[in-house]
Parts: sequence; C-alpha cells; structure tokens
Amino acid sequence: MLTWIDDTTPLPPARLALGPGSDAPGLVAAGGHVTPARLHEAYRKGIFPWYGAGQPVLWWSPDPRMVLPVAEFRISHSLRKTLRRFLRTPGCEVRFDSDLRRVIEACAQAPRPGQDGTWIVPSVLEAYVAWHQAGAVHSVETWVDGELVGGLYFVAIGRMCFGESMFAHRSDASKIALAALVTACRARAVPLIDCQQTTGHLTSLGARELSREHFEAHLAQTLNAAPLSDWTYDESDWARLAL
Repeated sequence: MLTWIDDTTPLPPARLALGPGSDAPGLVAAGGHVTPARLHEAYRKGIFPWYGAGQPVLWWSPDPRMVLPVAEFRISHSLRKTLRRFLRTPGCEVRFDSDLRRVIEACAQAPRPGQDGTWIVPSVLEAYVAWHQAGAVHSVETWVDGELVGGLYFVAIGRMCFGESMFAHRSDASKIALAALVTACRARAVPLIDCQQTTGHLTSLGARELSREHFEAHLAQTLNAAPLSDWTYDESDWARLAL
C-alpha cells in the first residue's frame, strides 16, 4: 500500500517502497512539498523526488540502483580524444557552480527517450536552487567561447555524490562535464556517484546496478563524513583520468 505524507510527516524508510510486482516498483511515498529540508531528509534515506506536472510529489527508491564507481569510469577511445582536444583548445573550459539555475533549466528542456515532458517542474527547480544556496547542490558546466554548451548538476552530502540530470547542446558536452565530475570525486575521495536509473548509456561509461541494501550500506559509510565545501575546478585533476 502506498504511503501518503504531508509536510509534517517523515518519509518512510526506503525498504517500504512498492515491490517489483506493483504498478510502480520503487515508489516509497506520495505527497507533501519539495523543500531543501525535505530533500535533505530524503537523500539521507536514499530517496528522491520524481514526478510530472499535474501529479502529486512522488518519492522513489529504485531497487536495484544505478551507480557509477568513479574508479571504474570508462573512457572510450573517441571520448579520450575529445577530452584531450577540449583541454588544449583556447576558449574551452569547465566550470563548477558558475550558473546552476541555467544548467537545471537546460536539463529540464533536454529531451528524454520515451518521456513526454520533464520531471524538473518549476517547484523542483526552485527547491534545488534553494538547496544549492545552502551548499548541497552543485553544477558542472562545459563552456565554449563564453557559451554554456553542456553540463550536469549533482547533490553532495558528506562523501556521497548524487548525480541528477545532464544536458548537451554540442556533441559530448555532457560527457565532458561527467568526466570533470569523476576527476573531482577522485580528488576528494568520493568513491561513488549515484545515477538513480539504469540506462545503456551509463552502463557504457562504467555504471552498474547495486541492490538497495548495499546502496544503503554505502550511504551509512559516506553521508556522515565531513562535508565538502570546495567543488571548484582544478585542471590538474584531469591527470587522475590518465589522459
């Protein structure tokens, strides 16, 4: 049975999510509003919001969970060439937190295979922007000649990184941003990036599925570590990808 909550009700534990035989496996609860405080509670429980316009807020914890161990990030020969070319080309740069709102807006407009509309509705956008102002949400941006051409945004709590969404207005622009995030995580001893949903694209980059039980065990080890306040870009981090 689905749990309905209001803004004063704690989220139930992820293990109470609807199971594989239901119409919505992984759905934990519905209701309430998306706020920085609620997001902080949800992510610490391995839960995230995902819903469309006209729907109540829906809270999810899929089992299995798609994760990217940063030590296992795979760079194809073509992507390696793209990264090298990008790094040596004047006017090409990676930035962190230069324009998070524009990144989220671009992610909301990016087409998704098999999806009509977007889950990044205005209430979600404003909640993550507010959480960014509190220090928990960050963006990685790919810029070419002063133009934002790709990027992603993520949540960082302790030594845990939760990838949210990405976009690209030029070929490989989002992959460059992801590679930059991987290098930043390696430099900061963040071992895992949560990718939430399984896709073939993520699998090709080294992501794999993890059971909810093992994902929650990982959260228990990483969420209470000292928070990382510095997500500034350091070009020397790229050496960690052995380009």
